[in-house]
Amino acid sequence: MTSESKLPAGGKPAQEKADAEIVSPATASDLAGTQKKVKMVNDPTDPPGGRPATAKEVEDIMRKLAKGDLMQNLNNNDQKSRKNPKDMDKYKFWQTQPVTRVDEKVDSNGPIEVDKALEDIRQDPYPLPKEFQWSLIDIEDDKQTKELYELLSLNYVEDDDAMFRFDYSAAFLKWALKPPGWKKAWHIGVRVTSNQKLVAFISGVPAGLRIKSHSQKLVEINFLCVHKKLRAKRLAPVLIKEVTRRVNLEGIFQAAYTAGVYLPTPVATSRYYHRSLNPKKLIETGFSYVGRNMTMARTIRLYKLPETTSTPGLRPMQPEDVPQVTVLLNAYMKKFSMAPYFTEDEVRHWLLPVPTVVFSYVALNPKTQKVSDFFSFYSLPSSVIGHPVHQHINAAYLFYYAPKNGGEDAKHRQALLKDALILARKENFDVFNCLDLMQNQSFLDELKFGRGDGNLHYYLYNYRCQQLKPEEVGLVLL
Repeated sequence: MTSESKLPAGGKPAQEKADAEIVSPATASDLAGTQKKVKMVNDPTDPPGGRPATAKEVEDIMRKLAKGDLMQNLNNNDQKSRKNPKDMDKYKFWQTQPVTRVDEKVDSNGPIEVDKALEDIRQDPYPLPKEFQWSLIDIEDDKQTKELYELLSLNYVEDDDAMFRFDYSAAFLKWALKPPGWKKAWHIGVRVTSNQKLVAFISGVPAGLRIKSHSQKLVEINFLCVHKKLRAKRLAPVLIKEVTRRVNLEGIFQAAYTAGVYLPTPVATSRYYHRSLNPKKLIETGFSYVGRNMTMARTIRLYKLPETTSTPGLRPMQPEDVPQVTVLLNAYMKKFSMAPYFTEDEVRHWLLPVPTVVFSYVALNPKTQKVSDFFSFYSLPSSVIGHPVHQHINAAYLFYYAPKNGGEDAKHRQALLKDALILARKENFDVFNCLDLMQNQSFLDELKFGRGDGNLHYYLYNYRCQQLKPEEVGLVLL
């Protein structure tokens, strides 16, 4: 099991990036060295001293609004790897791990290595460089949660131009790291021995994943982060090995993770799409612009949404909905080749609304008052650095959903997700992001989503799986 991808970092040594420094489910893509600097302007029509961003610059900036694209490329050799991805010599760390080789033809699915007996698992932590020490991070302690927040906010994700960065709240981190069955031993930090400063972190949380017809207990790896100034210390591979060891001690030998970089070997590759909800704010912050032959008013009108939703019986999810949502969601997930399966406790944790963190809604059948539809999205804002008016871009991310009748009615599915956009706008979100997983491709164009440039790769650790298309994947990782 090993690392997950999701967050960025700065200029790490090429080999460390190539071997291990991935981040989690919404991962870094190919920002490194590709974006031009875009000036922030309060009014795109201002003359000298400011100018509207070009179309190419806007594409780059909008790409950053998608979580999977916000992170920097964690692998300086990534472009070379993509040109010749079947050269396993480029992945020295991953050569030592039970992952599918890039030059391997996969004919069947199943574990790569057999489960180990307890006595065959290393009992002591892996050694760290002498100036560092292992530290369990107690997510229930406000002081330690703040330390983790500061580490992630300053080192996990930031765009090349330092215009904005992810702003993980304490409430979000507790939600992400404390699902049913969570273990403190899987929240692993590294501190500087001399001053106890937290400088690295990795986490794992338990989950259930169905891969074709096989159900597998595993962990989802997330929030792999190393302080920018310490990337030459090669802490990432040690973090990955250590979380693997600790999870193995609990009898789990498989993991899922995502990354924006190409590693050995993706089971699926998806792409982020984004939908503007507040074009005026995006223009004012320099994240968008008034296009040729357009005015601010026409741009606002283009993305304007109805004031009210159209799905009958739509309301926020409540605790009494958990059993019905669990049945509905698990049934819908069976449509996909790789998807989670949920217990009621897991649905209660992940999907019941949490203020400022996750937003979930159900639709009740007017005749039976039973739950017929469900959808959810979560919040992950970005801090806008140095802007005189706007401090945050509020981004919503499509999470899990389940339309009635297994989602067979494309028009109903589209109307349901349009309601999600309306409700996200009412909650003051500025942009709505989603991946082209599940049946999402059917509504992206009609609902005016824009296509991002960065890829998000899905990986399985110690599990061989034939490659899947995005629409065959039902797994959404934070």
